[in-house]
Amino acid sequence: MKKPSTLTTSSGLRGEYEAAADDYVVGQDWHAYTPDMHDRWARLYARQSALVRTHACAAFRDGLARLDCADGIPRFEDANAVLGAATGWRLVAVPGFIPDAVFFDHLAHRRFPVTRWLREEHELDYLVEPDVFHDFFGHVPMLLDPTIADFLELYGKAGARAMEMGALDMLARIYWYTVEFGLVREDDALKVFGAGIISSSGETRFAIEDPDVLRLPFDPVRIMRTAYRIDSFQQTYFVLESLPQLIDELVRLDFGPVYQTWRDHPPLPAGATLPNEIPFTGARA
Repeated sequence: MKKPSTLTTSSGLRGEYEAAADDYVVGQDWHAYTPDMHDRWARLYARQSALVRTHACAAFRDGLARLDCADGIPRFEDANAVLGAATGWRLVAVPGFIPDAVFFDHLAHRRFPVTRWLREEHELDYLVEPDVFHDFFGHVPMLLDPTIADFLELYGKAGARAMEMGALDMLARIYWYTVEFGLVREDDALKVFGAGIISSSGETRFAIEDPDVLRLPFDPVRIMRTAYRIDSFQQTYFVLESLPQLIDELVRLDFGPVYQTWRDHPPLPAGATLPNEIPFTGARA
């Protein structure tokens, strides 16, 4: 699972940064992956794809099928041929977390950074840093969906303003509660589209099945005011009525006044409700 979406120091984190270019891009070095690594990927894929069939949204299921990466760690160049034809995105390999400004620039130009190293055997169930499985399996299928493809480009372009206004934490919460931990209603059921959920077997079940978890209707201002967890399952999830709602609401919203109003206020605790909020109690509102 990722830390706050663009936390970006290499201190104490894995990844070989010495050979990275100014934009932190490195070669994937696919031939360096060992048979054990490919086997580990295949086992992770088999476990998560079984949950995808019942818990993931249609866009994720369709995208994953088009990427054909069940048997081992995929070559980014192969995925880029599929992505480029579909939505104009391409993957770039990075050592791990990268600086915020660099991350935003990549997204604004339809380049998605993917960590190139794979988790160890003892980390199959929980990982603090994003690895190639989280980034590729969790994120890349949704890059084939036009709505998410457009949203991520807009998000990248919004980064400079958030940094100038001292509101990067607020913008990061939008990414966290959508691209990483978003839910969407589909055929009157809750489905996952966030990578942080779908790359974790435990959180996939928790986010959809737990009767007590707090699920709230998608509200970008509420999201920007809401803290999140980086060390355990989320205590709050926000539910889109459809993927296009993500674009519709954020394009209409003037982020500047929201930043000015709330940036100096402490965030609302994860799992807390406000007066008059009506949470989802299950698959239906």
